[in-house]
Amino acid sequence: MQDGHNHSPLNPVPPVVWLVLLPIVAMEIVLNAGSLGLAGGPTAIGWRNDAVQRFALSPLMLDQMIEAGRWNWGFVMRFVTYGFVHASLTHALFVAVFTLALGKMVAEVFRPWAFLVIFFGAGLSGALVYSAIPGVASGLIGGYPAAYGLIGAFTFVIWARLGAENGNRARAFSLIGFMLGLQLLFGILFGGTPDWIADAAGFAAGFGLSFFVVPGGPSHLLARLRQR
Repeated sequence: MQDGHNHSPLNPVPPVVWLVLLPIVAMEIVLNAGSLGLAGGPTAIGWRNDAVQRFALSPLMLDQMIEAGRWNWGFVMRFVTYGFVHASLTHALFVAVFTLALGKMVAEVFRPWAFLVIFFGAGLSGALVYSAIPGVASGLIGGYPAAYGLIGAFTFVIWARLGAENGNRARAFSLIGFMLGLQLLFGILFGGTPDWIADAAGFAAGFGLSFFVVPGGPSHLLARLRQR
């Protein structure tokens, strides 16, 4: 008989979540080691600025490619790499927490490959929408759009469950409403860049993609949820 003493006190996180999380963690370890003088010598203090210059996305890059009528693969790469470099340790920490907590649920309910579709699809969608907004010039960095895509997938799960229970499906959007409202409040009080646009687009992409990556559609999802 199993007495439960051999069970891990921590719920295991699917490997696919670590696949996207570890580059963020590794980047922060290197950048913070440099800023603290633990690696790289005096020039390491500027490693974060160098990383931003090399991996961040400028919304002007999309305009330049459209005007030139051809792909610039150095620019295209940044539509993915911007999500792995952050403005500070705190910035990266919040992204990591969201990815770890919500990614576990998404990878288990939707399957690992679907997690990757939602994560990178949301990040790419956030970058494209952000770049397409006229007048936006601030660079985009950080994994929030991708993390908000996971919030979108989580919202889809709640939305489907409420539908099965004949509940008020609008309640499923309370988390994203709170998150975007908080961002708007902080933007009004302290100023900042309009990167909430990318976050909202990432959420919408995560929610929308969930309809396509759930095997069997929403009905199959509900059957799995009843078994959990």
